[in-house]
Amino acid sequence: MGVMIIGLLIFFGTHYFTALLRGPRAALISALGETGYKALYAVIALAGFVLIVVGWRGAADAGVLYTPPAFLRHVSYLLMIFAVVLIVAAYAPAGKIAHAVKHPMLAAVKIWAFAHLLVNGEARSVVLFGAFLAFAVVDRIAVKRRDAPVRAAGPATNDAIAVGGGLIAYAAILFYLHPYIAGAALVS
Repeated sequence: MGVMIIGLLIFFGTHYFTALLRGPRAALISALGETGYKALYAVIALAGFVLIVVGWRGAADAGVLYTPPAFLRHVSYLLMIFAVVLIVAAYAPAGKIAHAVKHPMLAAVKIWAFAHLLVNGEARSVVLFGAFLAFAVVDRIAVKRRDAPVRAAGPATNDAIAVGGGLIAYAAILFYLHPYIAGAALVS
């Protein structure tokens, strides 16, 4: 599990640098240029992500911390609908959903992490999803403190795109993609 934790530290280190250290971030952008900064950020974050994936696979025998009740699986499935719709809303043209939630990607990460903590009690899952949940909470506080702009509300058709695209993506993950993403089928 050590490799996964190192990956989490690297991955979230880049994200916390951007979220919390605005002055040093601006100095680095000034020194490297916007493109250079984004390239460096992407390379370091990707390296962290690769270590997370490799470490996740290597930590399969890390033990079980709790055994969730079976009904929470259905709660998790329901929460994931909202998470996937919010992910799509974060990248689709802004609608009322994106405007009301303010930062739909962070909301999606919080819901995704919490939903997965409800149904995964093994140590590696608690570390992974707990780290993502903690990051999303801290980053949301940082975004609010620096008064980051919120996208203006767009027409309801943009919400239809977010909901429709989210439901399609959710169905694809539920019925087909989850084994490739996480190594476990959700529907047999």
